[in-house]
Amino acid sequence: MRYVIVGNGAAAATAVETLTEVDPKASIEVYGEEPYWAYRRPQLPEFLAGGVEVEKILIHPPAWYKERGVSVQRGVRVEALEPSAGTIRLADDRTVPYDRLLLATGAASFIPPLTGVDLEGVFSLRTLDDARSIRTYAQNCRRAVVLGGGLLGLEAARALRTLGLEVVVVEVYGWLLPRQLDRPGGEILGSIIAGMGIQVLTGSATECLAGRDGRVSGLRLEDGREVEGEMVLISAGVRPRVELARQAGLAVNRGIAVDSRLRTTAEGIYAAGDCAEFEGRVYGILPAAWEQARAAAQNMAGQETLYSGTIPSTTLKVVGVDLTSIGEVQPTGDGFVELRRSEPEAGRYVKLVLREGRLVGAILLGERRRVRLFNRLIAKQADVSAYAERLLEPDFEPSG
Repeated sequence: MRYVIVGNGAAAATAVETLTEVDPKASIEVYGEEPYWAYRRPQLPEFLAGGVEVEKILIHPPAWYKERGVSVQRGVRVEALEPSAGTIRLADDRTVPYDRLLLATGAASFIPPLTGVDLEGVFSLRTLDDARSIRTYAQNCRRAVVLGGGLLGLEAARALRTLGLEVVVVEVYGWLLPRQLDRPGGEILGSIIAGMGIQVLTGSATECLAGRDGRVSGLRLEDGREVEGEMVLISAGVRPRVELARQAGLAVNRGIAVDSRLRTTAEGIYAAGDCAEFEGRVYGILPAAWEQARAAAQNMAGQETLYSGTIPSTTLKVVGVDLTSIGEVQPTGDGFVELRRSEPEAGRYVKLVLREGRLVGAILLGERRRVRLFNRLIAKQADVSAYAERLLEPDFEPSG
């Protein structure tokens, strides 16, 4: 069996791990646009800040692939998919045949259509080359503006602060991390970040970027305020990379449409990770990329595996603060009960979301010890109605 993988990120690496386990004698070829071995994108801000070298953020060292006989073609762009011929065509016009093909093309930074985004000094952070360019440019800057208060934006802001710059974060929503936190939790995090010397402007929509002599000089908000900065880092989310799939005639919505076996609408072609759309949803989170890639690889190798979706779960340190966000943390509609424990001065916040007595969502900010407990209760859809209020207590552990 000849497996070909287009893309070389987290989903691709997980698929390679799985294929080498379930079909160790197969031929596996990986084609990635970047000239690097697969690396952990969440560590790019740490690399930007100078806290880690490239070798330390690789998912696997080069020797790992060699030991398993996996061919990784780096710095190679795939020009087209040719489903009817069972081949892919590379930018240099070579064709590569496959028995099973996995699209793990990931996502690209979304750059909003604002006037001035093409000025010198405007960046996004998605690749190692982006991080290197930002670090070089920052050496001649005093003040930076980060447009976007999501996970990547906040970590990038902290990295730029570590490099010695004054930093302003501009977020259009009324609070930080609008995907992972509700307003009370976001406001507590905002206070913590302000204490680090990073200015935060929430509820602030950007009208345009300003410039002088072809270089960015800051941005103008819709309310007329101006925010100065010799560099602007745009962190406004990502968009799935679906161009190859669309050009080849595969079904594409926001992402590449896949079924419960991660199959696309073309025979022998699968998709996983940030480029894939399952039941109308593009997850855009690592747990989904890992789960989809494992299931896709197993199905490619003939081991029938059903994928039923991923419970959104984020556990990480954001600007050095422990944060976990699981499941439905901002429910809409009737039938939900929300419980909170807020300790702003201590930088802690816990929120639980229940539906019909069952725990369906949780936020833990500044609290890490009981993350596994809440993950387990949500995954089991456990009925916690008998002790729901006590779950807010930091030392309470239900039996069983």
